[in-house]
Amino acid sequence: MNRICLVLLLSLAQILASHAQQFKLSGHIKDPNGEAVSFASVYLKNTTRGTSANIDGHYSLNLEKGSYTVVYKAIGYKSIEKEFKIDTNITQNVILNPESYTLRNVTISASAEDPAYQIIRNAIKNRKHHLTEVKEFSCSVYIKGLQKLMAAPKRFFGRDIQKTLELDTNRRGILYQSESQSNYHYKRTNHIREEMIASKVAGRNNAFSFNKASDLEINFYNNFLLENVLSSRGFVSPIADMALFYYRYKLLGTSVENGESVHKIEVIPRRQHDPVFRGIIYIADDSWRIMGTELYLTKNTGINLIDTLNITQQFMKVEQHYMPSNINFTFNGNVMGFKFEGYYLGVYNNYNLQPNFPRNYFSGEILKVTKMVNKKDSAYWNTNRPIPLTREERLNYFKKDSIEKRKESKYYLDSLERTNNNFTASKFLFTGYTINNRYDQQYLRLDPILRGLFYNTVEGFGLRYGVTYTKRFEYNRYYSIRPELRYGLANHTLTGNLTANYLYDPLKKAGIEFSAGSGIYDLNRYKTMSTLSNSLNGLLFEKNFSKFYQKNFLEASTSRELATGLQAHVSVEYAKNKTLVNHTHFTFFNWKGREFTSNNPFTPDSETPLFPDYKALTLDATLTYTIAQKYISRPDGKFYTPSVYPQIQLNYRKGIKNVFGSTADYDLLSFEVYQDRIGTGLWGYFSFVAGAGKFLNNKTVYYPDSKHFRGNNSLTALPDLRRFSFLDFYEYNTDKHYIEAHLEHNFAGLITNKIPLIRKLKLEEVLGANYLTQPLKKNYKEFYFGLQRLIFRATYGFAYDGNKRVMQGFRISYGF
Repeated sequence: MNRICLVLLLSLAQILASHAQQFKLSGHIKDPNGEAVSFASVYLKNTTRGTSANIDGHYSLNLEKGSYTVVYKAIGYKSIEKEFKIDTNITQNVILNPESYTLRNVTISASAEDPAYQIIRNAIKNRKHHLTEVKEFSCSVYIKGLQKLMAAPKRFFGRDIQKTLELDTNRRGILYQSESQSNYHYKRTNHIREEMIASKVAGRNNAFSFNKASDLEINFYNNFLLENVLSSRGFVSPIADMALFYYRYKLLGTSVENGESVHKIEVIPRRQHDPVFRGIIYIADDSWRIMGTELYLTKNTGINLIDTLNITQQFMKVEQHYMPSNINFTFNGNVMGFKFEGYYLGVYNNYNLQPNFPRNYFSGEILKVTKMVNKKDSAYWNTNRPIPLTREERLNYFKKDSIEKRKESKYYLDSLERTNNNFTASKFLFTGYTINNRYDQQYLRLDPILRGLFYNTVEGFGLRYGVTYTKRFEYNRYYSIRPELRYGLANHTLTGNLTANYLYDPLKKAGIEFSAGSGIYDLNRYKTMSTLSNSLNGLLFEKNFSKFYQKNFLEASTSRELATGLQAHVSVEYAKNKTLVNHTHFTFFNWKGREFTSNNPFTPDSETPLFPDYKALTLDATLTYTIAQKYISRPDGKFYTPSVYPQIQLNYRKGIKNVFGSTADYDLLSFEVYQDRIGTGLWGYFSFVAGAGKFLNNKTVYYPDSKHFRGNNSLTALPDLRRFSFLDFYEYNTDKHYIEAHLEHNFAGLITNKIPLIRKLKLEEVLGANYLTQPLKKNYKEFYFGLQRLIFRATYGFAYDGNKRVMQGFRISYGF
C-alpha cells in the first residue's frame, strides 16, 4: 500500500512539474532591410503579459506548455500575429514591415488647412477624458537603465580618465547599468505605491537601483510635462489646451490597426526655441486617443545637461482602455568633452484596472526596497529577465561584477590603499589628504591647508584646521569624530573643539551629536559671509564686514523623525561668551577715505564691549513638518522626494537662568512656512518663505541670543532665499517680535529665450521681494530683478524704509 502511495505521489509530482516547467520563445525582430527593430513589443494576444525586444531587436519570452497567439508590434510597423504550440524551446525570428500610411480620400491644397489640425482639435477636446478615465490600476514593471561614455578627454583635473572610469583604450565604456522589477500601484490623483522585488547594478553587488516606475511616467494628456526635471519650466504637450499656439501639424497618413483607423501626424514647432516637442504622434480616429509617440526634445528647447531626449511610447488594449506596454527614454549629450548616450526602458505587464485597494493602502511611501532585493543571483535573472542582455551588457556585468568581487578582498583593498593613500604636497595643500581603509570601512581625512587660511581684523592671518575620522557600518549607519584647531597670529589665541556624531537609524533619520571646546564665531548666528569673501574684502578693499565673539561651550543634540515628514531636533548648550576687539588693521591697499571699523557694529569708530562676558544655558527645540511628504524607503535610509506642498517649522528657544551660573533669561517662539520651486508651467517656478516670532519673555537677552536676520552689506553674497539684499548684517536684531517674508519668481528663460545670441547663454530671469517689520525697522521692503545661470546670479534692487527709498544697487551671488 505504501509503495502504491509513493508511486502516486511521484507521478503527481511529475505531472505538476511538467505543467510548471517553462519554455523559452526567443528570436530577433528585424525590418525588411535586416536592421534590428529596437524595443519592439512582444505580448500574448488578449492579455497584458509580454515583453520588449532589446536595443539589438532580440527578444525572449518564458511560457508554460500550451498554445498561444503572440503579437509583435512596433511604432511605425505593421503588427503581426503568430500561433505557437509551446512544448519546447522555440526560436522564431520575425520581420516587421513598415506600416503603410495613406492619404486617400484626403485633398490638401496650398491654401487649405491640413487635416491634421482637426484631428488635433478633437484630441484636445477629449484630452481631459482620456487623462482621467482610468481611476486606478496595478501592474508589474521591469526597468532597465544604461549610460555609456562614447568619448572622453585623456585627463580631467589631473586624473587619468581611462583608469578612473575603467574604460577601454578608446576611452569608451558603460558607466552605469542597472535593472529592476517592481509591483506598481496607482490611484488618481497622484497616489503611488511601488514595491521593488529585484534589483541589480553592474559592479555594485550591495547597491540598490534607484530606478522607479514613477520616474518613467510621462503622460501627454497633461498640458505640461517634465517640469523641474530637465528644465526650470515644463514642456508643452502636442495636445495641450494651448498646443495650437506652439505647434504646426502635418498629416502623414492613416492606417488601419485591428479595425481602427490611426492617424500619423508630424509635430512641428512654430518657433525653434519654444519648450516643445518634435516628432510623430499617432492618434486614433473617433476615440481621438494617443496610440503611440515618437517625440523628442533638443537643446534648442532649453534642456540642461543633455543634447537630445527621445521619448517613445507603445500602448496595449486593456479591457476598454489603452495602457503603456513600454516606454523608452533615449538620450545623448556632450559635457566638457565627455560624450555620452544611454536609455531607460520600462516594460509594463499584468495590468489590473480594478484592484480595489483597501482603505489607507497608499501612504507617503512611494517606493519600498527591502534587504533581499539585491540578493537575487544570476540564475534568477536568467529566468526572470524579460529583455535579453546585449553582448556588450553581458560583458559589462561579467567584467564589473568580477572586479567588484576582487575589490571586496582584503588583499586587493590593501594594495589599492597603498596607492591611493600616497601622501603628496598637492593633496595636503589643495584637496585634502585622506587615509582610507575600505575593508574595515574606516576613513581619516585631513583638511586642505589652503581652505583653512583666513584673515580678519580680530585674529589677523590665521588657520582653521581639522581632521575627521569616520567609521561606516552596514546600511549607511556611521559615526564620526572631528577635532578642530584655530589660531590667529594677531590675537595670539588658540581655540579648539571636538565634535562627535552618530547616525544610528537611517530609516528614522535618527542621530546624536556631542561637541565641546572653544571657537571664534560670527556675531550673526546665520553667518554674514564666507570666510574667503571676508578675507578678500579685508585684504583687498579694506572692509571688515564680519564681526566676531568667542565661545567656550559644551553641547549635546539629537534628531529623529517622529512621523513621515515630521522631524524633531533638540539641543542643549552651555556656553561662556566673550566679546572681542580688533588686533590688526593690515590691508594690501589703503583706500583713501576708508578705514576698518571696530568689532562692535554699533560703535564703528571705537572698540566698546557689545555685551558683558556671560554664561548661558540654552534649550533649542525644533519641529519641521512637510505636508504630504513622499519618500523612498531602503535598507540604507529613508529618502525624501521634493514635495508639492509647503514645509512648516516651529522653533522654541529658551535661556535658562540660575543654572550653572547662567544669566540668560528669555523665551523665543518662532514659526515659518516655506516652499521651493512651485511649478507654474511655461512661466517657470515660484518660491516663498514667511516667518514670524515673538519673545514671550525677554528679561535678559544678550546680543548673540537675540533674533538675527540674514542681511547683506557686501556686493557679493551666498545665495539664500531668506537673505535680504541691503539690510545691515548686525544692526537690526530684535528681542521683541518680528515678521519677515521673501518671495521670488524664476521665469526660466521666458524672455531671454526669445533673444538671438542671448538665448545660447540659457539665462533665467528672476524677480523678487523681501519684507521685514520689527520694532526697530518697520515695514522695510526690498525689490529686485536680475539674471542667473546655474550657480551664478546678478541682480539690481531697491530698498525702502517705509515709503522712503534708502538704498539701491547691484548684488552678485555664487553657489560655491
